[in-house]
Amino acid sequence: MNVAIIPARGGSKRIPRKNIKMFCGRSIIVYSIQAALESELFDEVMVSTDDEEIASVARQHGASVPFMRSAETSGDYATTADVLLEVLGAYSKFGKTFDYVCCIYPTAPFVDADKLGRAMEMLLASDADSLVPIVAFSYPPLRGLTVNNGKLVMKWPEYSNMRSQDIQQLYHDSGQFYIIRTAALISEETLFAKNTVPLILSELEVQDIDSEADWKLAEMKYRLMQGG
Repeated sequence: MNVAIIPARGGSKRIPRKNIKMFCGRSIIVYSIQAALESELFDEVMVSTDDEEIASVARQHGASVPFMRSAETSGDYATTADVLLEVLGAYSKFGKTFDYVCCIYPTAPFVDADKLGRAMEMLLASDADSLVPIVAFSYPPLRGLTVNNGKLVMKWPEYSNMRSQDIQQLYHDSGQFYIIRTAALISEETLFAKNTVPLILSELEVQDIDSEADWKLAEMKYRLMQGG
């Protein structure tokens, strides 16, 4: 038994009503819901929310909202792992347990059924406890700059004369989804288990959405990927 959990609280300071804002003609959360449903990987596709409007949108598009999120996990300082553990605890009271948990963020329109399928297949074929999609930094962070007392300096000057292509490639979390063995989530209380494998994504299919400018960039990328 596997469960897809889409954590979507109502509050959003930088982009109002972010989780149900229209993105290329649909509420952005719908992309995450449809990806999970179309993958046919999950016995349950649910949205964890404290917001009745989000819950209504989720149900309209095929996700379940069997219970509302608590005030404790709806605050600014609750982690995603806190939300998932609360969901698993609530399901256990109904006698439902799951082997794997897939957390899909509600603002992840680049996630689709194929990507989820490839990720699950990769995780199951490995000896790992979790999988995290990552993307390469577009510029080597080790050649980063900082400002000290108004002066521009290299943070790591030992890399100043090294060619970019000779510096070890570094990656960052794509911020789209995670798949983790439930037992590992419960024991380690993190989505990034000690034994984790990566799914490497291209820069085109990754975009942080933290501002209105980010939102417009994400829509441009999405349309480009759709051939439009």
